[in-house]
Amino acid sequence: MTRATWVHGFLRVPDGTFTTFDAPGAGTGAFQGTIAFSINPAGATTGYYIDGGNVPHGFLRARDGTITTFDAPDAGTGAFQGTYAFSINPAGAIAGEYADASNVYHGLVRAPDGTITTFDAPGAGTGSGQGTFTSPIDGLNPAGAIAGVYSDASGVSHGFTRAPDGTITEFDVPGAAGTGNAGINPAGTVMGNWLDSSGVLHGFVRASDGAITTFDVSGAGTGSGQGLIPSVINTPGDIAGFYTDASGVDHGFVRTKHGAVTTFDVPGAGTGSGQGTVPMCNNPAGAITGFYFDANGVVHGFLRTP
Repeated sequence: MTRATWVHGFLRVPDGTFTTFDAPGAGTGAFQGTIAFSINPAGATTGYYIDGGNVPHGFLRARDGTITTFDAPDAGTGAFQGTYAFSINPAGAIAGEYADASNVYHGLVRAPDGTITTFDAPGAGTGSGQGTFTSPIDGLNPAGAIAGVYSDASGVSHGFTRAPDGTITEFDVPGAAGTGNAGINPAGTVMGNWLDSSGVLHGFVRASDGAITTFDVSGAGTGSGQGLIPSVINTPGDIAGFYTDASGVDHGFVRTKHGAVTTFDVPGAGTGSGQGTVPMCNNPAGAITGFYFDANGVVHGFLRTP
């Protein structure tokens, strides 16, 4: 992005028609505007917009195009404080997070009737940049369970799940120097990444009963900051993500529920450090979307069919 970037939301329906939109109040300056994050089966879209003062606010766009904006009650009003909405489930509930006036982060869930409930993982830190963070895209499942991470008072990350009744369960991958959490599917299976003592990233799957399985992808680098990052889990339990090799190049992978891993690269993806293929989302049928960097560092979208 350039310093003059203004962000707009868009919706593309199955026949290929695009509808662009902006939330009321969205700013028109650098890195301001409207960011749509997810859509539910009814066609309702959620995300956040950044106003002229660089403050984020949540929004809900109904299928008919009506946009409702909202803020968490204690959200800060300084630059890049405020409300971030990420995930919407079939019932229309929305999960996200907000930063308060002290730059501490807290989780939130907005019920279909508009009621906002905020929450904190019990072990979350209260310093600037610490707190409770909900996972984007698939951080909220149809039953209302939420997945995310929290940063403790020492800045170490840990995973958590929040049940529909509000019960929060914290967890760590055994032996991890930090646990990341990237999503939850309808069965309550959670997946994400974890950091070892050498700074290498690995994947994990946590079943609804709490059992954790770790995994790696052949070809992933073993240097600090390398390894793999699972991005999303679909209804059947298949995980899509990417891994960084020893040369700093990113490659896509998909791991089935039973553990079989397939790696892939988009034709045209660059092969230099910081380039490559980055999957972001997969649907129940196994289609994968994401983006790739070409040899010139230009970003393009892709769709990989099953």
